[in-house]
Parts: sequence; structure tokens; C-alpha cells
Amino acid sequence: MIASGPALPSTLLLLAALASAPSTAQEPAATRRADLVVYGATSGGITTALAAALHGHSVLLVEPTPRIGGMTTCGLGATDIGNKAAIGGISREFYQRIRAHYADPASWTQERAEEFQGRGHRPGEDAAWTFEPSVALAVFEDLLATQAARITVVTDERLDRSGAGIEFEAGRIVAIRGLSGTRYVGRVFTDATYEGDLLALAGVSYRVGREANAEYGETLNGVQTRNAVYHQFSHPVDPYVVPGDPTSGLLKGVHANGPGSEGHADTHVQAYCFRLCTTDRANNRRPWPQPAGYDAADYELLLRNFDAGDRRVPWHPVWMPNRKTDTNNNFAISTDVIGLSRRWPEADWEERDALFAAHLAYTQGLLWTLANHERVPEKVRAEYQRLGLARDEFVETGNWPPQVYVREGRRMVGEVVISERHCRGLATVDDPVGLGAYGMDSHNVQRYVDADGHARNEGDVQVHGFSPYAIPYRSIRPARGECTNLLVPVAISATHIAFGSARMEPVFMVLGHSAGLAAHLAIERDLAVQDVPYPALRALLDAEQQVVVWQGEVKKLAGLDPKDLAGVVVDDHDAEAVGTWVRSSSVDGFVGMGYAHDNDDPNEVSALRFRITAPETGRYRVELAWQAHANRSARTPVAVRVGPRETLRLVDQRSAPTTDGLFGPVGEATLSKGAQVVVEVRNAGAEGFVVADAARIVPID
Repeated sequence: MIASGPALPSTLLLLAALASAPSTAQEPAATRRADLVVYGATSGGITTALAAALHGHSVLLVEPTPRIGGMTTCGLGATDIGNKAAIGGISREFYQRIRAHYADPASWTQERAEEFQGRGHRPGEDAAWTFEPSVALAVFEDLLATQAARITVVTDERLDRSGAGIEFEAGRIVAIRGLSGTRYVGRVFTDATYEGDLLALAGVSYRVGREANAEYGETLNGVQTRNAVYHQFSHPVDPYVVPGDPTSGLLKGVHANGPGSEGHADTHVQAYCFRLCTTDRANNRRPWPQPAGYDAADYELLLRNFDAGDRRVPWHPVWMPNRKTDTNNNFAISTDVIGLSRRWPEADWEERDALFAAHLAYTQGLLWTLANHERVPEKVRAEYQRLGLARDEFVETGNWPPQVYVREGRRMVGEVVISERHCRGLATVDDPVGLGAYGMDSHNVQRYVDADGHARNEGDVQVHGFSPYAIPYRSIRPARGECTNLLVPVAISATHIAFGSARMEPVFMVLGHSAGLAAHLAIERDLAVQDVPYPALRALLDAEQQVVVWQGEVKKLAGLDPKDLAGVVVDDHDAEAVGTWVRSSSVDGFVGMGYAHDNDDPNEVSALRFRITAPETGRYRVELAWQAHANRSARTPVAVRVGPRETLRLVDQRSAPTTDGLFGPVGEATLSKGAQVVVEVRNAGAEGFVVADAARIVPID
């Protein structure tokens, strides 16, 4: 480990600290043996090791970086899970130990516990869900110390990802080799990396990128422009070097070519970022360093976005104890480096180091710009000058997180592939080993030029509102006929959008615990992981308080199919949007997979336009669907247009629609076959949220 120092730029410091292990010329080859070899000391890798050790097995826990714990110890202290009752076993013990730590008044050095205004520390709960990175690291180290006689932790040991890095015999991994030359021999192996490096080396089937919606019967996979309403541009921003001149080239961060066909497959993955630990305490705050080679032109798109009128502060700090934050990406241009993650999953170590350096340089330059550039609004600059890096976190790497947030790498293709149907509660699972409980959440994957010549983000999807769902054992082990002694609790078998729900740190810990129990049975009974009997595994899961069956309220996120409704229906997903519209599913009883609402901002012009084509000549009733609520507008303008003639009425969306509680009439129209009626929902003059779910025409007898 290289200590920090003022003379060493942060980028070089982190790369030095994260450099690969010594070469074989510096350290002689050796062989180390254990019952279980876990590659990747992420949160899921640690719980795998603990579960197996608790059943008497020796474990080698091999981590390619200097720091154990993955993102849980690298800045992601704002635990995302949705329903925390879904978390049991060793995973819950981790969060219980977090609570025990903060129950000690001595743990509060920058504020008193009663002054804490963040989330995750509710009175009466047995666990706490927000924490400082150093505290998470200490808790993991304490947990591992309880099994120090059985678990050997090896850090700074990157897997040799060449053909020489694995010994494979009769469908089983015999040994893996690190870049140090050391062989790690085991009876069962676990790939607990975010990237799925070991499963790929073992020849296990995997996927990188997004599946087409049609492949698994999904609606939120593949290219997503219609759903990409969050973290989006709110004003038109010119993406060309010379404004208005496409021949001048594109600004940095904008990619050539369009987004691709809606719902179709590609090889893109979610954007990565650093989860920054910042503070507003002057005695612990480090100012943002200006990175070497800084060029303000690299952030011209950000500055033009401010010039266009976007005055939002583009990050999302969540308060942790002791006046620190877990700070995430937010809005159109923020800490997500959109597009730069594309090559990471398959990149070799040298290229990953270069990509890491590029992420770091972008982030350092972004924060310097936001805190200092004259074109950044004064209010925004003041916010970035108020906060800075916490000096007492990540001391070895200049107070920057030593790992970038790999939201998505390779995903195994196992016997069962978790899909959107599992998340929505529409698929049956008879071998559950854990629960997913977060919404389907994908960050943007690309930034392109839209048809109007403006910058646009693509790929962000956020759909919530369903109950915890079961994750099957068959999704954390390879399919039959592939590797027989490998378990995969992190790069699990899931589609892109389903992985966006399951990819939460507490879920990785849950699945790691379950994988450790499966490894125990495979070792004890000399079985292939595919032959571990589920009843025996389930008995252990229940005994160790894993939550694998949801006992609470069941809410299936499945709306009404437009094809099953009377008339000709156009869903909000197929409407034309002006301004910002947010997809939601919080209120039950909707058409399709959710509904849309505006931002309740009187200064932003928003409209949602439904175009409905008449199948036959005749007289039609025109109807709009909305979800009534007290926070809706009681005077929502709805225009019905046929040709040049437009009629306007005000709709009370605080009251339920009168047709089956779903649709309400907004007009009538006489239409010729093939003619269109346009229903436009507007926010001008509205008082409260404006909602639009679907529009339809129904023949009048």
C-alpha cells in the first residue's frame, strides 16, 4: 500500500495503490489449498466465506484489490434494498453490527446521535442501514476475525485471466492462479466479483449488455428512450463543438450514432461512478483538487446545460453519520461517466486500469468545475465549495474511493435466468435462496444526439412498487453441463433489467451466505453444485434465518393489458412527451406497466400527446385514464383535437375516473376510418401533479 502525500496527484496515487500484485519473478510460485476458494472479497464473497467456515470448512478469500468489502466499504453506505424485512442471515447480522457500533456515543465524533438527520437509523429497529466506509470495513474485519482459524484472506491478488490462470479437469476447476504465480487449489470455487471474471475463465455461459424485450417477454429491457425520463436533460442543449454545426464534431461525452431501436438488444452496460464520501465539517474537509491536465473544454456540455437554464445541483448526497455523505449521480450530467463503462466487463487488467484512471480524471475535473467555474451558477458553486472529501476516509488513496462502482459486468446465463417477470411476481420459483426487494433500476448507458439535434441520455429505467420476489438457487450456479464446482452469488443469472433490481449489496450478501451453504453441502457430500438437494439446502437456510419466502403483503406489478380493454387504447409509453414526464406505478390500477406524471413545476411546460387511429368510420367517445390521488391537479387541461378543431376541458384528477374507475370521458369525435384523434394532457395552469395513464376511443352505438 502506498501512503498518500501532497506531491502525488490523486490519479497516480490510486493507480499505484491498486496496481497488480508482484510478478512471478519477484515472488516464487506457491500452492495454497482450502476446501473453498472464493475469488472476490466483495460483500457477497465475504458472506460466502463466513457461511462455509461456520460449517467447519477451510476457505481462501482472494481479493484482487487492497481493500475487502467491495462497494459496501468503498462509499456505498446508503443501503438500497426496498423492503428491509427481506434481509436475513449473515447479511442482517452485518447491519445489526452497524447499529451496535453507532449505539456507542463514542462513535459520534462530528455530531451527536440525536442530531443525525439522515436515514437508516430508526428507533426500535434491530439494524442500521447507513454508515461510514471505515465503519463498514471494520465490521467486515471483525466478522472475518471470528473465523480467523478457517478463513485466510489474500488481498492484492489479481486473477491471471489468461489460459494459464485456471486448471480445469472433467468439468471441474482444480485450481486458479494469481498474477503472483500462486496457485489456489480447492474443492469448490466461488466467483464473487462484480465482473464475473472467474466464471468467464471457466467457460461458463454469460451475457454482457442488454437483451431484447422479446427474448424473455419483458418490457423494460433493451434500448430505452421512452422510459429514460429520470437523470435527463430538462432543457435543449446543443451537443456540437460549434453550436448548430454537426460538421464541427461532438462535445466530449456525446457519442455518434443514434440510440438504436427501442427495446432491441445491444452490448451496453449501465454507467459507473464513484460513491463519494464528502463532508461539510471544515476540520475534516479536503478541498477538491484540480487534476493534472485539467481542461474546462471537457465539461462544455455541463456548462451549456447550465447556460440553457438547468439550475439543479447535479449530484445526490445522502447523509451518513458524522456529517459525511454517500454521494451518488443525479440529473442529466453528473458523476456517472456515461458510455465509459462499455468495455470494462471484458477488458484486461491494463485496460481496466486505464478506464479507472479515466473515470477518476473525469470525476475530479467535474467536481473542480462545479466548485470553481464562472459559468456554473453561483448557488451550485456554493454547494460544491461547502462540501469536500472526508479526510479520515480512504486515507491510503488520497481520500478517493479505491473502487469504481461497477453496477453491471458480465451476467451468468444459468439454468434459470431471472427476468422482469420474476420482479413483477409473475414467475414461480421452487428453489429460493434469497429475495430481491428493490425496484428495477438501470442507470443511463449512452448519450446521443436526438432528432432535434440536442443531447439526450438513454437507458435509465426506474420502476418500483412490487413486493420482494424469490431468487432461485439455479440462478447462482452454472447450468448443467457446465462447471460443476462453481457458485456465482454476484454476477448472477439475470437479464439486464432484472439484474438492475437484484444488484444491491445486501442481496449480494444474502446470496453469498446461501452460496456458502451450498458449497458446504457440495463439499460434505462430494456433489456437483447442480446436484445439491434443495430440501437439504432449504433446511440450512431456514435454520440460519435466511428470508427466502416473502410473508408480507404481495403486490404484483402487472397492469392491465391494453389489448384486453374495450376500444382502441394508446398507453402512456407510446405517447409523445413534451417536457419532463416521470413513470410511476405507486398507485394501483393502471394500464400497461405504469403511468406518467409531470414534475408539478409551474415553470416547466409539459404535455403528453396520445395519437389514436380510428379502425372504422363512426362516432367515438374519447376517454383518458388516470390514477386519482389527493396530490393531483383538480384542473388538469385535456385537449381533444380532430384535424384543426380542438376542444379543451379541465379534468379533476383528485377524483376517480367514472368508467370502471379507470377511464373518464374527455370528449366525443366523429372519425373516418384511418383518421386520428389527438388527446393532449397539459400542465398549464394545473394545481398539483398532472397524471396520464392511457387514452382510448370507444365506439358509440
